Amino acid sequence: MRSPVGLILSALFFTTISAFASEEDDLAEMQKQLNSEVMSQPFLAEQPEKVDAYIKDAMKKDLKPEVYKGPHWKRGYTCHDMLRYSWTEYRNCRYYHHYYGSYYPYY
Repeated sequence: MRSPVGLILSALFFTTISAFASEEDDLAEMQKQLNSEVMSQPFLAEQPEKVDAYIKDAMKKDLKPEVYKGPHWKRGYTCHDMLRYSWTEYRNCRYYHHYYGSYYPYY
């Protein structure tokens, strides 16, 4: 027969193990949900070859890049920051920067 202290310690041990297992299950579920959210977002790679080809073609046609008029440009941004919004905005920013040697003006 076990002593009451031994029973209490055993119960405490199994309660603690059960709590950790439950916490691990919760963390695994949260990780699964986060992975799902991340994978549902579009992935916009820089694709430097395509950007360089676009810049070369635009320079050949003597096209002047327009100043950015969208809602995303902020003080301190670089073209890489535009990639989070769209690849086209990133590409256009890179062309503007290549053409003028500076980033878009901040108003």
